[in-house]
Amino acid sequence: MADTFILGIESSCDETGAAVVRSGEQILSNVVFSQIATHMPYGGVVPELASREHLRAIVPVVRKAMADAGQTYQSVDALAVTQGPGLAGALLVGLSYAKALAFALDKPLIAVNHLEGHIHAVLLEERQKGNHEVNFPVLALVVSGGHTHLYLAEQKGKSWSYGNIGHTRDDAAGEAFDKVAKLLGLGYPGGPIIDRLSSHGDAKAVKFATSQIKHPDRKNRGKSDNLIARTDFSYSGIKTAVLRYVETHGMAAAIARRRNTLAGIEKPNLEDYLALCDMETLNLVASFQRAMVEDLVAKTLTAAEACEAATLFVTGGVAANQELRQRFESESAQQGLPVFFPSRPLSTDNAAMIAAAAYPKWLARDFAPMDFSAEASLPLQRIQV
Repeated sequence: MADTFILGIESSCDETGAAVVRSGEQILSNVVFSQIATHMPYGGVVPELASREHLRAIVPVVRKAMADAGQTYQSVDALAVTQGPGLAGALLVGLSYAKALAFALDKPLIAVNHLEGHIHAVLLEERQKGNHEVNFPVLALVVSGGHTHLYLAEQKGKSWSYGNIGHTRDDAAGEAFDKVAKLLGLGYPGGPIIDRLSSHGDAKAVKFATSQIKHPDRKNRGKSDNLIARTDFSYSGIKTAVLRYVETHGMAAAIARRRNTLAGIEKPNLEDYLALCDMETLNLVASFQRAMVEDLVAKTLTAAEACEAATLFVTGGVAANQELRQRFESESAQQGLPVFFPSRPLSTDNAAMIAAAAYPKWLARDFAPMDFSAEASLPLQRIQV
């Protein structure tokens, strides 16, 4: 079969991405323009600013991706773009550009679900290593700043189908990391900062209760009737627990001083953070991360056992967390369940995963009509669960 070159475009949140991937398995280029510096003063992503930054970046990012790949606009076979979910304004920038480019070049355009992109980031990582064998069904945990979802995936012919068997009821896991970091005056994005500081504190110092969720569909559901009990998550409670700890332990003044000092440091390093954090803060950070990781791992592995998954994927921005990876690797091994992660560059939002997820759609000739639009709450294709 002849090689297929797909230009992927990603603009669902605060990173503008473009990449060229060959036949769904070889990255020829993967360019990401991050907006962290733009949103850092606000402690989170500001949708209007994100859209403006995408408008500035989309053309040079795509041009660089094409140049890095040694491709021309005429030599690519198709274009792929994130349709959703994400920020509506941000999605429209990438989608409008991809539509215009596809129309001008008379090339097929493939619409990709951002969540499916994260799942295919794992496949792309393994194929780059030469591993083409994946046993189904696959249970995929997509865990990031905007998503905490569990999908049971099956491959049917050239296409994949997905059943959503769990999601967060409130905050996504990555959102909880960011909000707790902001609460403690540690800056944005919070996940990587908390991950780096956690090893310097006592993870057992503060006790956090994990959420116990009873889903109305859990009763009388099981593999026998082709219905799988749901496994949902909730992280607003632990965020509130951290807030209460800060209030009851009189930490507000120290947090204010830390926030003001870090605001004057352009690119703070680990030593800067450690110098500004007392042991109580480090213990709180470590305990928070421990509770988050334990909840994610325990619930995911329970779901994997219930749905008799043959393989586990852990993907999304939070999948870059070192403790999360270590716990999944250790406890999955005890369960005899192979677990795969994307590399850290492929964990966060990028366009290579969008181009990779588009390849099965290319094989199936599943092209998007030119009148399709962005969908901020686009669900991943469903099967009965």
